[in-house]
Amino acid sequence: MYVRTAAAAAAAFLGLTLTLLGGTASAGAPGPGSAPGAAGLLGPTVYAHRGASAYAPENTLEAIDLAMRLGFDWVENDVQRTRDGELVVIHDDTLARTTDVEQVFPDRKPWRVKDFTAAEIARLDAGSWFSPRFAGARVPTLRQYMERVQDNRQRLLLEIKKPELYPGIEEQTLKVLEETGWLDAQRVSRRLVVQSFSAESVRIVHGLRPDLVTAFLGTPTVADLPRYAEFTDRINPWHTTISADWVAAVHRLRGAHGKAMEVDTWIVDDAPTARKVREMGVDGIITNAPDVVRMAVGGY
Repeated sequence: MYVRTAAAAAAAFLGLTLTLLGGTASAGAPGPGSAPGAAGLLGPTVYAHRGASAYAPENTLEAIDLAMRLGFDWVENDVQRTRDGELVVIHDDTLARTTDVEQVFPDRKPWRVKDFTAAEIARLDAGSWFSPRFAGARVPTLRQYMERVQDNRQRLLLEIKKPELYPGIEEQTLKVLEETGWLDAQRVSRRLVVQSFSAESVRIVHGLRPDLVTAFLGTPTVADLPRYAEFTDRINPWHTTISADWVAAVHRLRGAHGKAMEVDTWIVDDAPTARKVREMGVDGIITNAPDVVRMAVGGY
């Protein structure tokens, strides 16, 4: 999934400030007990992509805290693994774009996540690239991230990123979720979805924890959809690749838990596109600018 440039994010931040000053940011947001996909008259579920990442550095605690202050329950993140086996929350498989790793470790090019220890990554500034006001933000470990999501009473769309680089990451991710209390019945049924661009990774997660809600990132052909329905509950496509007919074809199928399959599309940051995909019938919209989407289509 793509991310806005820092310049675009800075411009969007001005709009956010005006929204917050107007006191309307959290209006109509339901509490943490709301079921995923139960959009109804509220509109599609709105997922804060990497936190409120149009307004704060992506995949940081600051970004999910801001999503909470805006009134959004659902946040999305990306999980990768360090050289010494710690799971960390970061999108790219290198550290260069969103940290100061090139200054701190100039001789370690290409600065891949898997080549650094957790302690080394903890030294990096993951906020200044976005804005000086976020200087000192860090790349969180998955444990730290889950603790903050819990403290914020939020819910999580967790993406296992590039599992081909990290053999066994599915089992390890589930282990951390278990140890942080996120695999109890209440969270599994209402507060957690695990997704990946890798169909095999989604299949592994479903096999290990059949009770978990899972999602495949991509746009399979209508003919291939029944195969995905065997091991997943949702198909989450890029918004430019879908149509109302395709969404309806997904909805006609029953997923791994025997319920109608759902569609959460990404990345939608503007009002016209949000309204367009809502009319296609999507169940959720994944966005860097959740306030913009909610103002356009409702949702939560």
